[in-house]
Amino acid sequence: MKNSILLYTFLLISAFRLHAQQEESMMKIDSLSEVVVTSNRIDLPFKENSRTINIVSATDIENSSAVTIADLLQQVAGVDIRRRGTGGSQADLFIRGGGFDQTLLLIDGIKMDDAQTGHHTMNASLPLEVIERIEIIKGPAARVFGQNAFTGAINIVTKSNLDNSVTANLEAGSFGQLNGSVTVGSELENSTHIFHAGKMTSEGYRNNSDYDNSNYFLKSVFNKNAQPIEMIATFFDKKFGAENFYTPSSWGFNEYEETQNSLVALTTTFMSEKLKIQPRIYWKRNQDMFLLQRDDPDFFRNFHISNKIGAEANAAYTSKLGITGFGIDMSKVYLRSNNLGQRNRFMTTLFLEHRFQLADSRLDITPGVAMTYYSDFKFNAFPGLDIGFDITNKLKVYGNIGYTYRIPTYTDLYYNGGGSAGNPDLEPEEALAQELGIKYVAPKIAASISVFNRDATNLIDYIRPNTDVETFTATNITEVNTKGFEFDASYNFKLSNFNQTLAIGYAFLDDNILDQNEELSRYSLNTLKHHFTTRLSTQLFKNVRQNIVYKYAERTTGQTYNVWDASILLQLKQVEFSVTASNIFDAEYIESGFTPMPPSNVLFGLRYSFK
Repeated sequence: MKNSILLYTFLLISAFRLHAQQEESMMKIDSLSEVVVTSNRIDLPFKENSRTINIVSATDIENSSAVTIADLLQQVAGVDIRRRGTGGSQADLFIRGGGFDQTLLLIDGIKMDDAQTGHHTMNASLPLEVIERIEIIKGPAARVFGQNAFTGAINIVTKSNLDNSVTANLEAGSFGQLNGSVTVGSELENSTHIFHAGKMTSEGYRNNSDYDNSNYFLKSVFNKNAQPIEMIATFFDKKFGAENFYTPSSWGFNEYEETQNSLVALTTTFMSEKLKIQPRIYWKRNQDMFLLQRDDPDFFRNFHISNKIGAEANAAYTSKLGITGFGIDMSKVYLRSNNLGQRNRFMTTLFLEHRFQLADSRLDITPGVAMTYYSDFKFNAFPGLDIGFDITNKLKVYGNIGYTYRIPTYTDLYYNGGGSAGNPDLEPEEALAQELGIKYVAPKIAASISVFNRDATNLIDYIRPNTDVETFTATNITEVNTKGFEFDASYNFKLSNFNQTLAIGYAFLDDNILDQNEELSRYSLNTLKHHFTTRLSTQLFKNVRQNIVYKYAERTTGQTYNVWDASILLQLKQVEFSVTASNIFDAEYIESGFTPMPPSNVLFGLRYSFK
């Protein structure tokens, strides 16, 4: 591990020296300076934002060697994706050591939180073919997005159009993997459409790890020459063997799960010289069926259906005093479950923030607050403050502080079975988080360093009173302090007149959860203490590109592992051939629970584009 870090540090330093020697006339590559980070209210260019944000661009996605979003996000330091298998069947999402219920996933700004459990967060993740970029907002984001953004938020921004095109993709590889998809773009006189349908199947790399997953995506813009109305519709259907997903092998169960996730949303935007108003209505549905014994549904079966119906309106007003953002989000949640009961919840959130610019626009100050009413947890408020100062037009120092808050999921409150028990007396989680950082953004180089601290009370974990008790019960932990450090850098340069990219990231995290729950905690034991990632994307010949991805992880339990992935792509006019190798050196490791990850495997791909 140390040798690997030293090697890539040397490469990065060498790259910086090369950058200093290159001519200014060199063409820029994928400049972050031009990326506007989308918010539901105040949209800002990446380099003007006073928060720690990672942008995963379409080029990064193409060079990632990833097949699913879960694979892709593992390459971002400070983001912990704990998979239980492959093919995107089930994965939990963590940012900066928070729980899987504490990170909010959004699709084009639409909140995809699930009232049943955060285990379903990644059920809504989109196919890579339709993604323009991914915005990863680290730190407390409750005042911007609402209560589930306890430790951060991830916004998937979909592509706006694909012109008139058809792309077919076919992949086959180890463990009987067979993936196929078709993506269609249609540009008409007064409307634009993107449609994607895909299927991913595998026999599994171990007993009862097979899967059969389907995904469908439709994005249309109607009346685009007058008042455009954007519609997004998604549907994901997953069937997978869940061996040891939630119980150890010694218990002898043969688990199986099926999930469905769907979204329908309509959005439009009214614009004037000073005012932007964006109303939206949406419906999100999640269905989950779990069997403890795959071949015996009557032995133990959970069946849950959750529906969330929402309406929101967000606005931004520009004046001489700056930009004022305000909005309202109302939603109703319905849950029907044979284990959790019949539950309903109504929520209303009001947002207000204002961005001041002082000192010839070099200093920005953005106070804001989100105020939320829950029908079962009453009223709560999340104030926060972002401050940034431009040292130069490329170098910015920033800091932020904010309160954040999360109410328990219905699983936290009422679940019973499979070694876990809910607790209807749980209190909401609360935290005060602070961050200081500095970032440099230029056409060829981007780098950021940040330190953060989070003081939380009433954090929810599943613990047991002693090792003789097998059932883990949802419990509020009195106080937990989490602090850490993150570093990210990327360098885009040219070699033999071809674009090359070197990116590295490192995250360190320290908390005192284990001091309170050693040997008794179900989820907190797995926190990433050290996380190092790097990606080298090279092109030495006209039609051939290569990518090497390295990930190192050390968890608080002392478990360490090194994982190498690589891919090579050959482009011949409209045809692209690819070979992706994962876990090249056959590392043995577990990311979550009791499920060992796959050994080394390979995937061959063929993509054909009709234009």
